[in-house]
Amino acid sequence: MQYPKPSAVLELLKPITWFPPMWAFGCGVVSSGVPLEGHWWLLVAGIILAGPLVCATSQAVNDWFDRHVDAINEPDRPIPSGRMPGRWGLYVAIIWTAVSLLWSMMLGAWVVYAAIVGLALAWAYSAPPFRLKLNGWWGNAAVGACYEGLPWLTGAAVMLMQQPDWRIFALAGLYSFGAHGIMTLNDFKSIKGDTKIGIASLPVQLGADNAALIACVFMAAPQVIVIALLLQWGQPLHALAVAGLLAVQALMMVRFLKDPIKRDVWYSGFGVPVYVSGMMVSAFALRYAPDLAAAVTP
Repeated sequence: MQYPKPSAVLELLKPITWFPPMWAFGCGVVSSGVPLEGHWWLLVAGIILAGPLVCATSQAVNDWFDRHVDAINEPDRPIPSGRMPGRWGLYVAIIWTAVSLLWSMMLGAWVVYAAIVGLALAWAYSAPPFRLKLNGWWGNAAVGACYEGLPWLTGAAVMLMQQPDWRIFALAGLYSFGAHGIMTLNDFKSIKGDTKIGIASLPVQLGADNAALIACVFMAAPQVIVIALLLQWGQPLHALAVAGLLAVQALMMVRFLKDPIKRDVWYSGFGVPVYVSGMMVSAFALRYAPDLAAAVTP
């Protein structure tokens, strides 16, 4: 049997994609209010689960089920190039799925639940019969949940070893909703290819201008709600900080909307980091919310 080289396996797992869920996991850890002292191993184990395991699994699954398309569009990728021989792309996806589940079991029941949902969405996104990626509404929602919402909840659950506070669910859900818009930004660069192979991304379905407007609404609206919630939870400074970050994004959105096809990479590169900065600000707002902090046992 021919085996793939470790470098090909690593390329298949795409380490560059691991940052978003790892960042969201960190937001969950912060929002839990649990001090890191004495819990460092939980932080490290959770980051490994969010990035090198669950996220990496999603990348392997996606590349396996996209191998025929990649053979046309990106023949240098590990599977179509032959550096991942035979069915090893599928084997890696299955092995990483199993390892992710086993790893999650040492971090508590709520982490296991989150891992199961995340892995199920990863397979449903790419694999038939669901192939959620064929429709921008469903596919972007699945990726947003896997990259932002579920890792955030996992980070909180890892530290708390129990069901997180409802406010953590609220923030994770809102920023996950906003990530739907981030996923739409990634689709502008492949409008022609998606149209040719039958992927109904939002830019393909709605046209570039309408899809750009939808992406901006999806990103901005949840942050407005976050600001209102932070004010209600008695965190006006954090709310002001998120409002400031949203104002910066709004200025960028105005420029992006004038020519979304030309400026999608620019907005992804500068607007998205501002968006995820607001996630961490919101996480710290919860960490220092008096009633939440009082409920956490160090």
